[in-house]
Amino acid sequence: MRALKLGALMIIAAAVCAAAVSLPKHTAFECGESYTFYLGSSSSNCRVMTVDDNAGLVLLTLKDVRGEATTYAELDVESFLKDNGGRILFKEQLSDSVNYYCSADLPYEIELYGRTVNLHICIKDSNVTVGSPIIFGGY
Repeated sequence: MRALKLGALMIIAAAVCAAAVSLPKHTAFECGESYTFYLGSSSSNCRVMTVDDNAGLVLLTLKDVRGEATTYAELDVESFLKDNGGRILFKEQLSDSVNYYCSADLPYEIELYGRTVNLHICIKDSNVTVGSPIIFGGY
């Protein structure tokens, strides 16, 4: 009887794992050097969680995700925009970076300067960070 219960529990556990793996939830971007999730609020008040790898698995365990970002050593921005159905809405030049605020086929959005933005690309000499709806915190 005990072996039967153990076998049933193992089958249930396998079914739960299979269901979790087959869920349609996936990250907004291919993971770069690190992956960041913005939780609880789609503003600078959000909680920030950064992981080095397994972002897709981490996402399955999170609730109230309001945005995502990742950093790449280099990125072909033109191809990235094309792959995500993106177009540049406006550009911001800072002393250490160029920032593009875009509209794209991504799951999050925010209003900035009267425009709906859901992709932020920050280009620096050392890397490129992309975020949806925007990159919160230091970038």
